[in-house]
Amino acid sequence: MNIARSPFDESNDDRIVECVPNFSEGMDRSKVEQIVRAMQVDGVHLLDYSLDAAHNRSVVTIAGAPDAVVEAAVRAAGKAAELIDLTQQIGVHPRMGAADVIPFVPVSGVSLVQCALLARQAGIAIWRRFGVPVYFYEAAASRPDRVNLEDVRRGQFEGLQRDSPHDTRRQPDIGGPELHATAGASAVGARKFLIAYNIYLAAGGSTEAVSLARSIAKEIRASGGGLFGVKAMGVLANGRAQVSMNITDFQKTPMTRLHAAVSEIAERHGVDIAEGEVIGLIPEQAYEPNADWVRQTLQFDPDLKVLERRLKHPLNWP
Repeated sequence: MNIARSPFDESNDDRIVECVPNFSEGMDRSKVEQIVRAMQVDGVHLLDYSLDAAHNRSVVTIAGAPDAVVEAAVRAAGKAAELIDLTQQIGVHPRMGAADVIPFVPVSGVSLVQCALLARQAGIAIWRRFGVPVYFYEAAASRPDRVNLEDVRRGQFEGLQRDSPHDTRRQPDIGGPELHATAGASAVGARKFLIAYNIYLAAGGSTEAVSLARSIAKEIRASGGGLFGVKAMGVLANGRAQVSMNITDFQKTPMTRLHAAVSEIAERHGVDIAEGEVIGLIPEQAYEPNADWVRQTLQFDPDLKVLERRLKHPLNWP
């Protein structure tokens, strides 16, 4: 008689989960590298990490066996809570936690539903070990009003810190109701691949240029009737106007289409776009070798920036 194998059977070696935690620190490399080192767990590969001083944010990409990736993410949340004080932290990117968002992404041999279970497991461990409350979002959300990360994070650290003790609608799913005094709360979820992509405008960093970046963001984002699966905001980053975007469904809205839309709107206002940047990694299916967005992306090396290729040659731990 054949016995069905559990989807989390340790002998199932082809299972790969990606985790892309975002931390509210992008200026102090020593702190970020301490957080990254905390993620060094057997069965986990370090694929990418980057610091963004303007957004005061860092993004780390790891991948490996599901249980090991969960353990790495939990340890990282604890180290972030130890090192990052949100009462002193400023930056242009919205944030509510030291370990701000911790998404689990299926790569191979694992479903999105299973990643949601991993997210729940990680969230419980983060609260029990470190006293940091957790909100579950996207596929791991426990309520319809917490599917979208922007709804969960509304008000940021300060707003949630003020409201969560008294407003049941704002209280964490695990822990609380108060946020951690300095580390806030973490949003832990499960989702499909997300591409973080920024485009600078060739118009400097004037008030007018930043206003244009915000207008472009408003026009292209899905919530404003723009492109499907696109989240966007216009910001001042590194002294320049930037359209900062997340693409949550690159198959329905390919990078080429997004790049063309930003370029067209900017041109309509008499402004050219400058270089772009990809934060973290992209899946092989999203890579378009001869596309304009690739040529205009700074230092884009597919061997370093495409997930499936990076898995073959992971980074050394710092």
